[in-house]
Parts: sequence; structure tokens; C-alpha cells
Amino acid sequence: MSLIRRRVSSSLPRLSKFAIRSFKSLKFPGESLDSSTSPVLTHGIHVFQCPDEVGIVAKLSDCIASRGGNILVADVFVPEKKNVFYSRSEFIFDPVKWPREQMDEDFFKLSKRFNAMKSVVRVPDEDPKYKIGVLVSKQDHCLVDLLHGWQDGKLPVDITCVISNHDRLPNTHVTRFLERHGIPYHHLHTSKENKREEEILELVQNTDFLVLARYMQVLSGNFLRAYGKDIINIHHGLLPSFKGGNPSKQAFEAGVKLIGATSHFVSEELDSGPIIEQMVERVSHKDNLRSFVRKSEEVEKQCLAKAIKSYCELRVLPYEVNKTVIF
Repeated sequence: MSLIRRRVSSSLPRLSKFAIRSFKSLKFPGESLDSSTSPVLTHGIHVFQCPDEVGIVAKLSDCIASRGGNILVADVFVPEKKNVFYSRSEFIFDPVKWPREQMDEDFFKLSKRFNAMKSVVRVPDEDPKYKIGVLVSKQDHCLVDLLHGWQDGKLPVDITCVISNHDRLPNTHVTRFLERHGIPYHHLHTSKENKREEEILELVQNTDFLVLARYMQVLSGNFLRAYGKDIINIHHGLLPSFKGGNPSKQAFEAGVKLIGATSHFVSEELDSGPIIEQMVERVSHKDNLRSFVRKSEEVEKQCLAKAIKSYCELRVLPYEVNKTVIF
């Protein structure tokens, strides 16, 4: 299937130099250069999905410009013969001139005008961070990477809890980290007869989405429907290859030359949800199973972190039944 990809950055105001400057240094045309009167500009993101028609880009641009805002980056995707329009815009604005309530109202009017299926605006410096729950089993590498990314401010999330079906001793580096930062840790022993899903639901009811950081339990369709929000999983393999248990061993025995990881949304069918991110790493005959697994774990950590960051930056949009648009 051929695709039409509109690059609109040349026709919309784009201030690429601003990306390396503080927003505090930005001035609107005609305003004083006196730092005491210059506006403090804020960064916003807007994503839009609606039936395709003429004039959408112009209206989106005018909505932002009419309030004194300026577009930094705009990206549009229109699949051929699908009659659907996707866009993601990053812009700067003066929150005094364009209060958040007014911004929401303006984009809501656009949403109604174009019968949008999705219209989301986010102001990272003002909006609360996404609250996430992390589910993990015995392996720690993805969990530790997420915790360090959160601590360093590289992941724009607040971790509300960590839930595991394996207990961790009180004096391990993970439990010490969680205790030091006040992140609750819940050990829920599971069995084939009892996956403890009702208790998990109770613990994550106030989260915005969930992350399965090598959680080796299959969540039921009932759980997915009851939770009703997105769940991001990491699979140590390039789906759809090597599904199910021990895919690293499967790939090693198959003699592959490229290994990888796939981050995807969880669906009722095992390891078949829409893909968000994939990464690869080269291996060779010189690798034994231990080095093979070590390389695989490194790719998994990077792939999961990239998927979470992309999701929080509104770069991920649903496309057709089982695909995603990633800006």
C-alpha cells in the first residue's frame, strides 16, 4: 500500500533555532526586548485525527497563530485512499495571552468542526505527569532502567507503584531504591488458578497507563476491559517471530544474525497488539547464549524507554485495526 506523507513544515511558521534556546528568551514581534516585560513562552503539543478534507492544516495553524502562538514543528500523515488525516504539532505560546482553558476550548471547536476521532493537547510544563503502574516478574533490567530514567527526569512519568508476582528481599538494590523514593512495592503471588487481577486493578485504578516491564503473566481480556486504558509491553524479540516463552533461546537456536525487541500495546491475543517501537542489535557466531541474552536485555531497556517517552510526548496514534502512526 502506497502512502502519502505531507511534510508541512515549509508552509507553516517554523522556528527551528528556538529549539536550542530557552523559551524565556523568545519575543513576539513588536514587543519590547526588555526582559522585565518580555513574555515567558511555554511549549505545547497537539495531536489530531479526523476524516481528511481540504483546509485542516490551515485551520490548525490559524488556531495557534490567532492566539499569538507559533508552530515549531508540524507533521502530517494521510494514507492513500483511506480518508483519514493525522497530525502532530509542537508550538510555543504565552500562557497569559492564551490560558489553558481557552486553549482547550479552541481545540475543542476545531474537533467539532472536523468531526475528529482524536484531539489531544498537552502542555508538559503545566500538565501533571502521566501516572503509571509498573508490573514486573523476576527479571530486573527493564524495571531498574525505568527507575533510573524516572529519577534522572528522562521519562516524563510518575511511578505510582511497582507490582510483582515474585518477592524481592528487603535489602536488594531495587527494594532500597523504591523505599528511598517512597514508591510502593506490592508482591502478589500468582498461580494458574488465581492471577490476582482484581487486586492489581485496585492498585492501579488511578494510573493513566500501565507498563509491563518483563511481566511474565498473561493478562486476561476481562482485566483489559476492566482497566480500559493503554498497557505497554516489552517483548524480547522482533514480533511476530519467536512468540511465547523463552524467545531468546528460540532465536539463538535458530541462528539469527539480528536480535531485537518490540514494544507494543497489550491486546487479548498474545504478543499481537499494535507495535510502538522496535530495535535491533547484531549478533554473530562468536556470541554464546549468555552474551546473546545480555545484548537482548540492553535492546529491551532502550526499546521500552523509547516507547514510553514517545507515548508521553503524544507521538503514538492508532492506525487501522492493528497499526500505529508514530510521529
